[in-house]
Amino acid sequence: MNSLLEVSPLKVVLVAPRNPLNIGAAARAMSNFGFFDLRLVNPYEIAFREAKSAVKALHVLRDAQEFENLAEAVADCDLVVGTTSRGPRALEHPLRRLELGGRLISKRLSAGNVALLFGSEKFGLSNEDLSHCHWLLRIPTREEHGSMNLGQAVAVCLYEIARQPAAARASAKDPRRRAAKAEDQERITGLLEEVLARSGYVHATVEGSTRLKIRRLIRRLDLDQHDAQVWLGMLRQIRWKLGQHSPERAGC
Repeated sequence: MNSLLEVSPLKVVLVAPRNPLNIGAAARAMSNFGFFDLRLVNPYEIAFREAKSAVKALHVLRDAQEFENLAEAVADCDLVVGTTSRGPRALEHPLRRLELGGRLISKRLSAGNVALLFGSEKFGLSNEDLSHCHWLLRIPTREEHGSMNLGQAVAVCLYEIARQPAAARASAKDPRRRAAKAEDQERITGLLEEVLARSGYVHATVEGSTRLKIRRLIRRLDLDQHDAQVWLGMLRQIRWKLGQHSPERAGC
């Protein structure tokens, strides 16, 4: 296996997985293709670390990290990609087939951490989960049978990424600045939501939907780390100014 892949910054994130055998199968696929950073968000079954389906990959399960929410699981990642079978719902993100998406992920691995998200076997990724993504990935299955087993989906996606080591090596000298981490993007999301609420733009009745819209908007900006810090600085200043001119202070 290529040495680049052995130290790959790809993070496979399973959101609310229900079946420990599927988690084990995902771990086996990761070991097959040289990816070892498995992260689980609220796994349904705690006994997944002993899953017999993780043939020769128990070390992946042993070292797997658990998180209470998705924001924490992807906080150190520069790029967050969600997987979806699409289905009937309208998507608010760019949707790429696996052939193209695999190339894009492979190129980004030499520049920073990438999180690849898989939803629960029953429901997939929720709209809340998708709001953390920069874009979405779709395995080209036939419409009559669009969904895949979780372990199989992980294997297919990782194969497409791992079979293109040349693309990752070619981008190792990419002079572009590092992309903003999801942690900073989430800080921007929170600050922007706060200043919009203080300004009266966001009302309590639509607060939840507005948060998702803001989060998706920030991801579409594709900020680098420097620009993210500039945005954070501007929003903190705006928040401070709004506090200085709040109705409470005006009435003092």
